[in-house]
Amino acid sequence: MIALVGSNGAGKTNLLEAISLLSPGRGLRGAAYETVGRLGGSGAWAIAAEVETPLGDHAIGTGWTPSSEDGEPAQSRMVLIDGRAQKGSGALGHVLRILWLTPAMDRLFAGPAGDRRRFFDRLVAAFDPDHAARVAAFERVMRERNLLLADMTSDGHWLASLEASMAEQAVAIAAARNEAVATLSRHMAAARDDSAFPWAEIALAGDIEALVSAMPAVRAEDEYRRLLADSRKADRAAGRTLSGPHRSDLLVRHGPKDMAADLCSTGEQKALLVGLILAEAQSLREVMGWAPLLLLDEVAAHLDRARRQALFAHLRRLGTQVWMTGTDREVFDGLGEGSALYEVAAGRMQEMDMA
Repeated sequence: MIALVGSNGAGKTNLLEAISLLSPGRGLRGAAYETVGRLGGSGAWAIAAEVETPLGDHAIGTGWTPSSEDGEPAQSRMVLIDGRAQKGSGALGHVLRILWLTPAMDRLFAGPAGDRRRFFDRLVAAFDPDHAARVAAFERVMRERNLLLADMTSDGHWLASLEASMAEQAVAIAAARNEAVATLSRHMAAARDDSAFPWAEIALAGDIEALVSAMPAVRAEDEYRRLLADSRKADRAAGRTLSGPHRSDLLVRHGPKDMAADLCSTGEQKALLVGLILAEAQSLREVMGWAPLLLLDEVAAHLDRARRQALFAHLRRLGTQVWMTGTDREVFDGLGEGSALYEVAAGRMQEMDMA
């Protein structure tokens, strides 16, 4: 375990964000690529790492520049794995699995459904690295359909082709989500009495997930494609697609209290989040044989001493690399052997004595 200690604004979260960008997507802040670079700089940025995994060692890197070689604005970032350029950041998910918790997620259960959906899709992508690419593909085709619907003279054949593509991606997305819910639920049920953090009951509220649960995938595709065709008029009037995996929500209940997570206290919601991440990491360890890399930003500071010690003990049992941040040295007392403590100041790290 690696603990980063420093005052607010010292650069601790920046270090975690850099690591998170070695995974698919926009990293733990979800920031636009043009905002990631150093203030006052050119806007360009790059990150490289040598990683040791149970499947082999790799040199990986990613970066972004404000414009491409032909002078056009850059639309995506560059990704290299062992010196070879990749088509997109999704390839990083096959090399390194990363999960994170940040203070911005503390009100996840009381916030909009989109935040919970994106949170859960990151958990799903840790099981299935291609999941994020399917979600992106669905959203891209959905935007094309919305634009075409806005054109009152839209081509019916073109719409049908787009809807067929949407249905294929939607069913694959829903199937991966359903499988992740089942896997996590099995693990939490088995470990509910063996953790300092509350276990959760989780479910998905979504039309497509319900279809996939009720019928074969081919039939579910046909049903959703038919629904899209029948709802063209309503979708055109609304200016958006009213049904699909982009509308699903993650439902979470505090198991021991049998209470919806959004009705729980802030502390209980935080404990539920930590419990979900730990359950995900343990599930991945059982499914793949190893746990993902964890980034925990300011997590320990919001836990009492007993729960902090329980968290550290659980992380040691996982046997994975963990990066944590905090403003006070004392919150990391009890990390255990093999851990490292660093002071962060002005964006630089200096190792501290663990004693």
